[in-house]
Amino acid sequence: MSFVPILVAGRWQAAQACGSFTAENPANRERLPAEYPTSTWADLDAALDAAARAAEQLATDDGQRVAAMLEQYAERIEKRSEEIVSLAHQETALAIRPRLAEVELPRTTGQLRQAAAAAREGSWRQATIDSKANLRSCYRSLGPVAVFGPNNFPLAFNGVAGGDFAAALAAGNPVIAKAHPAHPGTTRLLAEEAHAAADAAGLPAGSVQMLYHFEPADGLRLVADPRLGATGFTGSRQGGLRLKAAADAAGKPIYLEMSSINPVVILPGALTERGGEIASEFAASCLMAAGQFCTNPGLVLLVAGPEAEAFITASAEAFRTAPVSTLLTAQVEHALAQAIAALRTGGAQLVVGGTPSGGRGYSFANTLLRVTGEQFLQAGEALQAEAFGNASLVVVARDVEQAATCLRALEGNLTGCVYSARDGRDEALYDRLAPLLQRRVGRLLNDKMPTGVAVSPAMNHGGPFPATGHPGFTSVGIPASLRRFAALASYDNVREHRLPAALRNANPNGRMWRLIDGAWTQGNL
Repeated sequence: MSFVPILVAGRWQAAQACGSFTAENPANRERLPAEYPTSTWADLDAALDAAARAAEQLATDDGQRVAAMLEQYAERIEKRSEEIVSLAHQETALAIRPRLAEVELPRTTGQLRQAAAAAREGSWRQATIDSKANLRSCYRSLGPVAVFGPNNFPLAFNGVAGGDFAAALAAGNPVIAKAHPAHPGTTRLLAEEAHAAADAAGLPAGSVQMLYHFEPADGLRLVADPRLGATGFTGSRQGGLRLKAAADAAGKPIYLEMSSINPVVILPGALTERGGEIASEFAASCLMAAGQFCTNPGLVLLVAGPEAEAFITASAEAFRTAPVSTLLTAQVEHALAQAIAALRTGGAQLVVGGTPSGGRGYSFANTLLRVTGEQFLQAGEALQAEAFGNASLVVVARDVEQAATCLRALEGNLTGCVYSARDGRDEALYDRLAPLLQRRVGRLLNDKMPTGVAVSPAMNHGGPFPATGHPGFTSVGIPASLRRFAALASYDNVREHRLPAALRNANPNGRMWRLIDGAWTQGNL
């Protein structure tokens, strides 16, 4: 049987396969026609060799060629946008408009252009000069980066087009991208344009490579390989932790975005003032795209009272009457059912939903559950397990003291939100509870649901473990995201013509920190 080719060492070629798979249309559960290979280690070995050669050539690059490639790549995606969006819709059942065509594709091209600007401008390197000691340092490229894309963003987090890809390449590293089996055809279209843009910009062969799938054991071997610089992963906690163990054992950096329940705290004054309005916002956020967002509000914390019960009633009605959207895959449907069953075993009471189907193709009824604060504290680990999909858990604390204790029991999350009264009546409670929440999340929100993630230099799409593998880094937000895939290099008494361009006094585009007469100042080189 003829399989779709893989992209290795600068050319499309037949995989050395041990099997194959097909994508599905989740809206009708039908298999799509193309057959994609499951690569053996031989393909990964060849990709690593090619990436290692490309890394040597990119190590001395000043970022201009990479910037040109990323900009041209964004243009090429836009020219082919109709075909890319159409296939992404087939493979994921995500809406063409507005989701794919008007939100996710522009976000994808936008972050590619932001990465290009960062590569060209160079301040992400944080050039630092101590003139008196004749010491200079800056961030430099790390080496080949493996990128594992997730199932839920076929464009903006795609292994060969998303934020990790853009950041790794902008930092001067070749990328070995792993497609997600949920949308391999979309990934192939993107890889075709990435490859063409890399060729046009004169990047070395092996700068952009893509494989569709490989055995889990080979994934563990990949992240630990001596030729690899680092790994970027977005996906499940179970898969991420296995990769992390392998990478850690080999001393290889790995940046993980795993699970998050994104707690939303609604203070009593806000419930009294506008509880129905917040219930509508909550339901819309939780059920958007069947809740398949890493920032989906999976837990709501309330303080007991009539207003809390009214909020739960209003939310339940919104869940009951909202359409049931299609889930991405059969595996997502199965995992959601298992997660909801586990929440119920942990003591959660079903408010609405809880049954399979209800929508087109793979689906599960919009589900809302509730527990008391006592139950949450008794079974905190079980009740904090992520239910990836259109489901959420409401925790009703008996008083503010118990609410604070519940917040202290939270694991790390990507986001956390506090809704408070507009007239100021909740200020004392906010001052009491928000600091507890803030220490357990990467991004603190006020009075808005967490599902939007802006591509901004000020964004932190990260957080404490187990939301990610490291609380000091973000996967969204340029230039900060580039530094995950960089090494800090110091140059001691090195002659200027031998220095990286970012550290030379004659570099007109660079910015640096300089130590002069005992004081650090920032300015142009």
